[in-house]
Amino acid sequence: MKLHTIQLTHIAIMTAIIIVLGFIPPIPIGIIPVPIVLQNLGVMLAAIVLGTKQGTFSVGLFLLMVLLGMPFLTGQTGGISSFCSPSGGYLIAWLFVPLLIGITLSHFKNHQTFFVTFLITWIFGVAFVDAFGAFFLAWFTHISIKSALIAGLAFIPGDTLKAILATWIGLRVHKHLTLVNQN
Repeated sequence: MKLHTIQLTHIAIMTAIIIVLGFIPPIPIGIIPVPIVLQNLGVMLAAIVLGTKQGTFSVGLFLLMVLLGMPFLTGQTGGISSFCSPSGGYLIAWLFVPLLIGITLSHFKNHQTFFVTFLITWIFGVAFVDAFGAFFLAWFTHISIKSALIAGLAFIPGDTLKAILATWIGLRVHKHLTLVNQN
């Protein structure tokens, strides 16, 4: 994949947005050892704004920096231990979000309304991440999958709001970038 300077800049800016969202303190929910964070908003934005390849590259770059020990996760944590924790499944799932959203949105190019974009974003940015994270949480903490999935329902309302916000912002920014790139 050959990237031009403008594309690299977009990837870097989106990666920086995900990092900045990590400065907002986590909200512990108490029923499971995984807090509510805003960085998944940035992951969904990367998918909508940058698309499949660039969005996945941006999230992958972010996760690579975290893996290498940069304290870019919410709560200023990082390192391999972040992936070997109750939150590890959520982090791993983030890498697939732009890929899944981007591929699915490309099939709806002619019908890409707010609702369609939101629905696709919700399916892969909320339901997929929360389910994948719950399965990993169950494996990691030795609780039942059913218990992990039920506990993970606590994320759905906030994540749904983040998906709405990501869709609203993402469609506007994507439209602007498309117009700029055409000139």
